[in-house]
This record gives sequence, C-alpha cells and structure tokens, in this order.
Amino acid sequence: MKTIVLRPAELEKDFVQLANWFSIIEDDALSAQGLMEYYQKQKEVITQRVAENEKGELLGFYWIYFNTAESCNIDLFVEPKLRRQGFGKQLYEDAEKSVRVAQAKRMDITIADTDSESRAFAEKRGYSERWHFIPMRLNLDSFDDSPYDDIIAKLAKDGFQFTSMEELGNTEEAQQCLYALNDETNLDVPGRNGEPTWSSFEDFQKRVCQADWYKPGGQIMAIDTATGRWVAMSAISRFQNHAYNLHTGVDRRYRGRKLAQAVKVLALRHARDVLKVNIVHTDHNTMNHSMIAIDRKLGYTELPGTFVMRKTIE
Repeated sequence: MKTIVLRPAELEKDFVQLANWFSIIEDDALSAQGLMEYYQKQKEVITQRVAENEKGELLGFYWIYFNTAESCNIDLFVEPKLRRQGFGKQLYEDAEKSVRVAQAKRMDITIADTDSESRAFAEKRGYSERWHFIPMRLNLDSFDDSPYDDIIAKLAKDGFQFTSMEELGNTEEAQQCLYALNDETNLDVPGRNGEPTWSSFEDFQKRVCQADWYKPGGQIMAIDTATGRWVAMSAISRFQNHAYNLHTGVDRRYRGRKLAQAVKVLALRHARDVLKVNIVHTDHNTMNHSMIAIDRKLGYTELPGTFVMRKTIE
C-alpha cells in the first residue's frame, strides 16, 4: 500500500479541488467560495482531511459532519483514476478513528444506488442500508398551479390560515411552534423509527433558524384558527440556481384534507415568484409513498436515487 499524508484541507490551497470533488459527489455545481463560507461557519462540527502523495498532489478527502454528539455523516472521495491503490482504505480508517475519538455512535454515508463498488466498500466495513432516497425535480416553467386554487380557498374557508414565518415575524415563539411541527412530522416519516432529527429546540434554532439557507418567507405553514394549532408546513429555499423543497409535513390528526398539497403549492409559488427560480428539487425515502404520490401529481420527475448506509459503533 502506498504511503500518503493526511492533513486538514487549507482554504486557499485546497478548497478549489474540494469544491470540484463535491460537485461530482452531489451532481451539482459547487463553488470554492461557497464551500469556504460554509466551512467557516460550520467548522465546529466538521472534521476533514485531504490525502496527498509525496509530490504534494491531492488524491482524495474525507469530510465528517457531526449532526449531533452521537451521529455524523461522512463524505469520502478518491480521484477515480487513482482508485484501487488503498487510498480510500487509509482515508476511511482515519475518518472512523476521528468519529470514535469524538465518541459518536452512528455513522451515515450516502451512495448512488447505481454505485455497486462504493456499496461493496461500505458493506465490507460494516455498513448496512438505512434508507433508499429518490431525488425528484420539477420545472416551474411547465407547472400549472391553477387547479389548486379551489383546494386552498376551501381550506381557508374551513378555518385554516396559510402564512409564513416571515409574516409571523420569525419570533422565538413562532420558531418554537415551527420546531414542534417539524419534530413531530419528521418523526412520523415512514422509516424514521422514532429517531429525532434535533436534540432540542436550541439545536433546531442553531441548525435551522440560524442557517444561511433558512429564509422565513420560505417557511410556509397552515394554522387551525379554531385551536391555534400548527398543522401543516412546507419549507423551501434557494441554493444557487435552483430551489429545494426541504420538508413537508402534516399533523397526522389533519391528514386526508389536502393540506400537504396546499402548502406544497404555496411553497412552489414562493420559489417561482419570490426566489425567481424555475427548477425545484426535493427527495423522499422510498417508503414515503404518500409524499412521492403528491409530488408526482404536481409534476415532479424522478432522478437516479441514493442509499444512506449506516454503521453503529457499540
């Protein structure tokens, strides 16, 4: 096995190459400046290393994002023409060592569902499939939202208020309501098995409400005016040249009333009219049949999927 040097990536020296590699991993263009800005704001929860040879040439990298004290996501990449030389093995061993030092218990990696080689690499190291995600894409140029006017009007007549975090002032009280609805509906997504996304309201505030992508106008919700209960929401934000519908959820007590369709359409109108984009992306795990059906009805088309593979450290 060839000897390599693992070191932290340097902003000016390495982030152009890292951005190129992330663009390959995510199949979406990422600028070095954007990656640097993201890293500088999130570096407290990121551990990263690049691999270089004796000539100082970059061979690959790993990037660990700690979602909580107990869980993390790992990205690992080796330049395609340099694979099968043991570089990936050395990078991964160092990455797992970093996770163990941090005393995290769950490691997730994302792999294209067509990439049998990477899946075999992960399985050999103790990973198993956790979720299968289907990315979806909608062209707003051909999106006709007029058929949903009657649905939204009827729901409003029935006592549902459609609003946004921006209209509610994005206050801490509103953020607590947003957290409660996000937490409840995320836990209710098929396949979550009761695993929380955030450890607390403070964690939600830091990772969502204080994130660069969080825009109060794109946090759309429905409130039952009879009870004051927040019952449905859909979050959308702009990322470079497209928007992403991050999460849509409905209180299980209010399902079957087309609230998900209503908040999704309002989010798409926000993307078109305010964010000024014509492409929207989203994704769902394959067990979330109801949301996939709604997005197909709205005109989303499916793209090649991904597996989330997990390893638990005892």
